[in-house]
Amino acid sequence: CCPTSDGSGAAVLASEEFVKKHNLQDKAIEILAQTMVTDTGETFDSKSSINLIGSEMTRLAANRVYEQTGLGPEDVDVIELHDCFSANEMITYEALGLAKEGTAHKLVEEEAFTYGGKVVVNPSGGLISKGHPLGATGLAQCSELTWQLRGQAEKRQVEGAKVALQHNIGLGGAVVVTMYRKGFA
Repeated sequence: CCPTSDGSGAAVLASEEFVKKHNLQDKAIEILAQTMVTDTGETFDSKSSINLIGSEMTRLAANRVYEQTGLGPEDVDVIELHDCFSANEMITYEALGLAKEGTAHKLVEEEAFTYGGKVVVNPSGGLISKGHPLGATGLAQCSELTWQLRGQAEKRQVEGAKVALQHNIGLGGAVVVTMYRKGFA
């Protein structure tokens, strides 16, 4: 379980026109798509505790983002996902389409989700490592992915990262999945 901590955050959003006018293209990170999915009545009709912790919401949100961008999990270089509990991380790998159902543990053993694997997940250390600043967690993830895409993450840097995915969850309520890319297409 991750420690609850304090935090705050802010993000600066700018139009493509503003970025070009002020010659900020080398710093620009584009939000390609962002989708929020909330619980439905079916979530609670299911006898699956996996659905109760957001698996189906995550699957729906991720699939919508993939559809909107024309990209899939195989195109993502770095991910920050909401690992409030270690089991939730494994379930989320499958819901994001990074692993087939029931196989995430095998890919973890094969080191598929770390440096040198198929995709680097939580280079920040994730919530279990750094804590969970309620209300600021999403922007902390966004900051890490921005640094990764800009090549500014220092020792945590995922070499050649061009596409990033963020997963955030409010248990018993909602999931947000966001895909980012360096620059503008």
